[in-house]
Amino acid sequence: MADIKFLELLSKDYPNIKAATAEIINLSAILALPKGTEYFLSDLHGEHEAFIHMLKSASGTVKSKIDEHYGGILSESDREDLAALIYNPQAEMARRKKSEADFDKWCMTVIYRLVTICKSVSTKYTRSKVRRRLPRYLDYAMDELLHADDEENRLHYYDAIIKTVVESGIAEDFIIEMADAISNLAVDYLHIIGDIFDRGPRADIIMQELMCFHDVDIQWGNHDISWMGAAAGNLACICNVLRIAISYNSFDVLEDGYGINLRPLSMFAARVYQDDPCERFMPRILDENLYDAVDSGLAARMHKAIAVIQFKVEGAMIMRHPEYGMEDRLLLPAVDYEKGTVTIGRRAYPMLDINFPTIDPRNPLELTRGEKELLRVLSASFRHSEVLHRHVRFLYSHGSIYTCCNSNLLYHGCIPMRKDGTFEGLTFGGKEYRGKELMDYLGRQIHNAYFMPDGQQEKQEALDLMWYLWCGAKSPVFGKDKMTTFEHYFVEDKAAHKENMNPYYKLSESEEVCCRILEEFGLPVEGSHIINGHVPVKLKDGEKPVKAGGKLFIIDGGLSKAYQSTTGIAGYTLIYNSHQLSLAEHMPFDPKKDSTPKVSMVERMPRRIMVADTDKGRELKAQIADLKELVAAYREGLIKERAE
Repeated sequence: MADIKFLELLSKDYPNIKAATAEIINLSAILALPKGTEYFLSDLHGEHEAFIHMLKSASGTVKSKIDEHYGGILSESDREDLAALIYNPQAEMARRKKSEADFDKWCMTVIYRLVTICKSVSTKYTRSKVRRRLPRYLDYAMDELLHADDEENRLHYYDAIIKTVVESGIAEDFIIEMADAISNLAVDYLHIIGDIFDRGPRADIIMQELMCFHDVDIQWGNHDISWMGAAAGNLACICNVLRIAISYNSFDVLEDGYGINLRPLSMFAARVYQDDPCERFMPRILDENLYDAVDSGLAARMHKAIAVIQFKVEGAMIMRHPEYGMEDRLLLPAVDYEKGTVTIGRRAYPMLDINFPTIDPRNPLELTRGEKELLRVLSASFRHSEVLHRHVRFLYSHGSIYTCCNSNLLYHGCIPMRKDGTFEGLTFGGKEYRGKELMDYLGRQIHNAYFMPDGQQEKQEALDLMWYLWCGAKSPVFGKDKMTTFEHYFVEDKAAHKENMNPYYKLSESEEVCCRILEEFGLPVEGSHIINGHVPVKLKDGEKPVKAGGKLFIIDGGLSKAYQSTTGIAGYTLIYNSHQLSLAEHMPFDPKKDSTPKVSMVERMPRRIMVADTDKGRELKAQIADLKELVAAYREGLIKERAE
């Protein structure tokens, strides 16, 4: 009876044998296609221009298609110009308007070439899927150009369509839309393996791009979770995202992007620290603000003000949660305010700055009345940011702490491990969680922090856990024994700044350990991989992104400008098509130069991977089986067909 009821529900979409059979044919045809190309990126860190360039260029795939079709026809310069047109059509057309004697003729030539490239990147898809990726209103004309295969009439047909496009005055819009279609078709599925936020100028623009992308999933990083915690109301996370944004001069993302009102903080800082130059807190200016320029002196005072508040709020949370085991991070109480030293471990270090007008040495974690009021106002600003909450809800709906996809295990940081290679455990509510069970538990708690109704104790526990995930020693998205933010500000000795990596990072270089992790998550050892980011690959120092005999890919190559002097590159894209796994190695983004990455194959598939071999293929096979049952039920008279 349960099967019959299910089939009756299915019959509402497929009311007769003809409809069900047509869908079986359609799904079976899709199974026979090559799998679409998956792209894996991590640690975007607000670098919106570089990210958009990667997306538009499909991390070098578009240029390779141009070279494939026009290598013996067009010069290298002309091929680069065609690539530039696809990456940024508005800018390239503006340039061509000034340089081309006959702009309309140039448009016609370009459209011909774009059709060729668009056709090349769409060969893996059904015609209906391609049509869905084409722009509204122009989809019919583009579809006809892509599929007009009658050699005898094609040239005349092409000419008629393209000439009409130009004569109608929509050539520029047509070129822009076709360039976007090429980028959309080149990337079938996008995996973002954490850390969209912080350091770079406009994480909000990256989020808008991701929300417009057709197929994407996200594995949360600790920087993402910090912003998610801030949106949910965690005061330590609010202080943290403000502190990092101010420290990197990222006022645009706060004020223009998310509408966070920073005036109360600026007024508080200017008043409380008016006689303090706050030299240790000068922002790192990697990008200039376009909309919300702030004087560097005031920014430094704001930076110090929010940092001190953050240390107080974090200290109170550590006191509230002894199970976190973070008593060694209670550093404001460890300061000797008369001697100007701080005791960390067993050693007393001289403080580089001892001017703390809001700290009572007898109770250093207590917030002043002004700080409490400031936190109330800032919290309300985060709570009422409609754009921020729209982005955070997308992070939840399309994100997770880990993902298993097509025999690949994706997560941002690590699976916490002990030195002996066993999984490290975390205890909550008297129960210890480790390995996959720990990741699943944390995923539920991250969800509860945002969606559980206010006022429940479980909600507060989950909300506090968001901060622990940012910087806790056993956090899988952090993966270090401590975060030495306080030491970086106040202690000169660089030995005190050291953050030790979880044993996972050394152990995971072993193929045996990677196989154990894959088995823990229910994936076959043969043909499976672990893909994660979080730790920049220092190519300059000889480090490699492929480890453990090809089982592990670490694809954070330093997209953030803050890392590029250390890494020597600007990030990796892992590309998984039906034939092979390839790594695209990106150079620092420069809009005035050709930034096509260096792409190299790292693993060839034993045979071509078809849709039938993928997770999606398994879903489609299950749908086909259901439809066949429905057809049988129609033929046996168990369910009546509906006449059309």
